[in-house]
Amino acid sequence: MLTESDVQRLLPLRECVEVMAEALAGLARDELHQPLRMVVRPPDSSNLMGLMPSHRALPEPAYGLKVVCIFPDNPKRGLDAHQGAVILFDGETGEVRALANASAVTAIRTAAVSGLATRLLARSDARKLALFGAGVQARWHLAAMATVCELERALVWSHSRDSARAFADEAGARYPFPVEAAESAEAALRDADLIVTATTAREPVVRREWVAEGAHINAVGACFPTTRELDTATVASASLYVDRRESALNEAGDYVIAAQEGAIGPEHIRAELGELLIGAAEGRTSAQELTIFKSLGIAVEDLAAVEHVYRRALEVGAGTQVPF
Repeated sequence: MLTESDVQRLLPLRECVEVMAEALAGLARDELHQPLRMVVRPPDSSNLMGLMPSHRALPEPAYGLKVVCIFPDNPKRGLDAHQGAVILFDGETGEVRALANASAVTAIRTAAVSGLATRLLARSDARKLALFGAGVQARWHLAAMATVCELERALVWSHSRDSARAFADEAGARYPFPVEAAESAEAALRDADLIVTATTAREPVVRREWVAEGAHINAVGACFPTTRELDTATVASASLYVDRRESALNEAGDYVIAAQEGAIGPEHIRAELGELLIGAAEGRTSAQELTIFKSLGIAVEDLAAVEHVYRRALEVGAGTQVPF
């Protein structure tokens, strides 16, 4: 049994970036398998449950399953919107090996994948961050961006001005660069060469005319085909990268809505991150190019994260062992 604090201690961001790189490269080499996630959405409810299974064949077989409930009103209660567990199964016997806190796994591995995408796609001189959102994902993404880039400034924007200010005040005391609340979404984006959107928005909060040439965007928040954070013009004018094509084509509103409007098609997705890692596709080609990584968060990332935490727990004697 691996609690939230266990996961946070055993899965530091810098290590998790490398764990995610290995997992996504393995996915690109067909060493891992995952179907599309299943979503249980009761009628007349804003809450839902997602089931995300995966399997890895090499070098040692393993199964993983994340069961996560998403309750959008939880932040008002002081809780993460994501609640659930990631289960690790032995690939030879099917025995349950570990049960890990899904909130922590989701937060850290999502930010780590965005960090990996930034390392692969952003300009090497990216220093000015525009961060949209002031919740759990925003906090971990600020840490991830600071891990992979030498940030000089971060401007935070949220639909709640008070939340943005509180976030900036707290973060500003922890980082060696200024973290400030932006007056508007447009002001946050002005001159930003690195952008993270980690909001609960259903309609675009980023418009193309606000985005500087050569910026890199990690679009994290909209994970359903009916919601988006980026307008169609932004997506259509950018080189688009994803964690998994199948997932993006079916679930990513930032892509799906732009495609429904006739602006783009499947060929607009240039590559998966794993394809960049194994040399099967190329990344940024010029300093002026606008790049987007559309993050959905996929099951193989959860499997890789919980395996890493499980191995580390055995090494250091962490977690709680119980008969099952």
